[in-house]
Amino acid sequence: MYKGKHITSVTDEVHLRQLTVDEAILKLDKYLNDAFMAGLYQVRVIHGKGTGTIRQAARQHLASHPLVKSYRPGGYGEGGSGVTIVELT
Repeated sequence: MYKGKHITSVTDEVHLRQLTVDEAILKLDKYLNDAFMAGLYQVRVIHGKGTGTIRQAARQHLASHPLVKSYRPGGYGEGGSGVTIVELT
């Protein structure tokens, strides 16, 4: 019988819409660590289109995150400018 922590499944996307920049960065950082530990290699960061503040902050954070191999804007059918696709190391 497993007696460790309860393991929750990690989805391949995180939603950052309607958060403050500080809340979004904290949530993104925790999510990237969880996704990496779960063995995911590509994830979607959903920041919405809005004013672009969360998108800009999220991409700036991704640029220096040690678990991020690369990232790009979402393409057609992926969410467009409201999404960033991230490849993990």
